[in-house]
Amino acid sequence: MPTLNSLATRLSLLFALVSVLLLGSIGTYLYHSLTREIAWRDDQMLHGRLERMEALLYDGESITMLHQRPQLYANMLGNHDSLLWVIDNEGQVLIEVNPSNLPVPDLPMTTTVRFNDTSGSIPARLAWHTLEQNGQPLTLVAGKLLNERNQMLAAYQFKLWIALIVGALLAFLLGWGVSRQGLQPLRRLAEQAARIDIRQLNHRLSVAGETEEISRLSQGLNRMLDRLEEGFSQLSRHSADMAHELRTPLTNLLGQTQHTLRRDRSDAEYRQVLESNIEEYERLSRMIDSLLFLARTESPSHTLPCEQVDLGELVTQLCDYFEGMAEDDDRSLVNHSHGSVVANRDLLRTALANLIANALRYGRSGTPISISTTSVEGQIELRIHNHGPAIPPEDLPRVFERFYRCDPARSGVAGSGGLGLAIVRSIAQWHQGDVQVESNNQEGTTFTLTLKSNDEA
Repeated sequence: MPTLNSLATRLSLLFALVSVLLLGSIGTYLYHSLTREIAWRDDQMLHGRLERMEALLYDGESITMLHQRPQLYANMLGNHDSLLWVIDNEGQVLIEVNPSNLPVPDLPMTTTVRFNDTSGSIPARLAWHTLEQNGQPLTLVAGKLLNERNQMLAAYQFKLWIALIVGALLAFLLGWGVSRQGLQPLRRLAEQAARIDIRQLNHRLSVAGETEEISRLSQGLNRMLDRLEEGFSQLSRHSADMAHELRTPLTNLLGQTQHTLRRDRSDAEYRQVLESNIEEYERLSRMIDSLLFLARTESPSHTLPCEQVDLGELVTQLCDYFEGMAEDDDRSLVNHSHGSVVANRDLLRTALANLIANALRYGRSGTPISISTTSVEGQIELRIHNHGPAIPPEDLPRVFERFYRCDPARSGVAGSGGLGLAIVRSIAQWHQGDVQVESNNQEGTTFTLTLKSNDEA
């Protein structure tokens, strides 16, 4: 059953509306053209009757005969809807053919043929002009009743309305059939999409043999499915990685506590166990804080304040902070940064601290870590470079995922719990920027944080 919510029904109604407008315009044009043509023919007929009557009036015997026998001219007119008056200058009717008993028209004298429609219960079309007969003016009036013409035009108009209604109905039915057939590819696409659920995100919509519009729609939906599949894959990996990260400290806490409770121990031993447990609790706390931080930056509930940040000054402060850690590994932090950006100072400090800590953690001992900036097309690229083992090419696209580590054996190291680079990417995206990584055995690893410069912010 067609409903207004159906696209086929709406298209059918549009087809019907267009057909009504088109057929109505054509019918109106034809009706008015026929009306003008009939009126012109009637006027020509009346004009001809005036000319014939004028020719008869110039024959003295004819006027006398017509005056005595007016029915003769009525028979000459040949139909019951014809009218004729011959009126002298005093308004006296000399000849009258008036089967409908219309009142004698009061018309002005004129030497040219004029036309006029009468008003009243019986409409008529009149033509008249004035001539002289034996020095006296006579007004010749020829007329035609319009009842028959109006009836014919009314019947023609009724037929046009019938044709318009039938045409609209046919247009709707044909439009319904054409729309149903034309929308068949869309229904096939909907059926394919309905068969894809969370367990079949690897399935894609078929674009072979479809029209250009359906193919473009299918390709767009397939790209959306690609993103959904990748998002669900990341969510699954995040859940597994989070479970692994949480299981290690919880297992340590549970095992150590169970071992301690197997027998009575001294206060010193209990204190030692509690101090050891505090380290695991702190690790869990840092992990939870990092997850909450990611949630706030990826979906901020309010706008965080931004200010002009001098990168050279900020990096210098961070170098001073990490200097002791670098000296313990016989390393140095080389600061070549400059320029300024408009950003949230605390978020930017966190991102840079995570990048520097990552470089210290994975770089080789005795090698420097360089920090530099470059202005490129209204943006500032801040690079943190270290000399360390190259990141495998297959791991490069995933290093910014939560809990992802290139070397699974390092899952127990202290720090951000596998969330440091994910936090960096979230902060960069919050500032409408980006972060990328390049790594090879010859040049080492370079993380590039791209932000809008102060002039563009």
